[in-house]
Amino acid sequence: MKISRIVSLVIVLIAASYFLVPLYATFQFSLQMLRGQWSFQAYRSVFADPNFLSTLSYSAVTSLVAILISTLIVVPTTYWVRLKMPRVKPVVEFITLLPLIIPPIVIVFGYLRLYGSDSLLPLTVSSAGTNLMLVIGYATLSLPYVFRSVDNGMQTLDIRTLTEAAESLGANRSTIIFRVILPNLRAAIVSGAFLTFSISFGEFVFASLLNRPAFGPYLVQIGQDRAYEPAALAVLSFALTWACMVLMQIFANAKPGASRRRRGAAFNPLARRKTA
Repeated sequence: MKISRIVSLVIVLIAASYFLVPLYATFQFSLQMLRGQWSFQAYRSVFADPNFLSTLSYSAVTSLVAILISTLIVVPTTYWVRLKMPRVKPVVEFITLLPLIIPPIVIVFGYLRLYGSDSLLPLTVSSAGTNLMLVIGYATLSLPYVFRSVDNGMQTLDIRTLTEAAESLGANRSTIIFRVILPNLRAAIVSGAFLTFSISFGEFVFASLLNRPAFGPYLVQIGQDRAYEPAALAVLSFALTWACMVLMQIFANAKPGASRRRRGAAFNPLARRKTA
């Protein structure tokens, strides 16, 4: 048992060093902007650039909207396929795998041909339409991850029994999906959201070809012009991405109604007495 634990610990340390050593080297290089001393001058230079916060907020908002859109599409589709059309599941799985097979640059050019200025639905003629196209592109890229996370989560649920119980209480189909199925898939949805956010946050091809002020093109542009600021941006983007993931994980692990029950117990002397 001790030998197996030591081997497991060594494997974990090797795997952690694969990620932490390059990150430490990048962080150390970002502190060497001033010769002969370590300083946070590169980070001050990054925060002084007004394009940093604008591109950062833009990518964060578009990534979150893409997560919302993909969730609203995938959860009802997966639920309906499992409940009513299980034979169609291989077809749906193949469709969701297409974003991994087709290169992103091909998808972007396809969007431009379909929704360009000469099409019946010209989205690229306005900034709002182009933003919508970018969000749709991010939602498309997230389909393989969100679908498999949601599908694996639904395997642990007895969907038919939950549906019949909710229908016996008078719930319609939308109520069943959003108030019965969706809360039980919170952990699975957040797992897919992790990957979606990490992919969309620093995505370059879609944002660059659609000429959007996203964080990915900004990071590439800074990398072409400067030396130490790109390392600082890489460390900051890594930290911000993991901070957002931690917040998502906290939200996923929070029990529905727990805060309301605690507030109710605080003002209810009988509840405090029972708790004591």
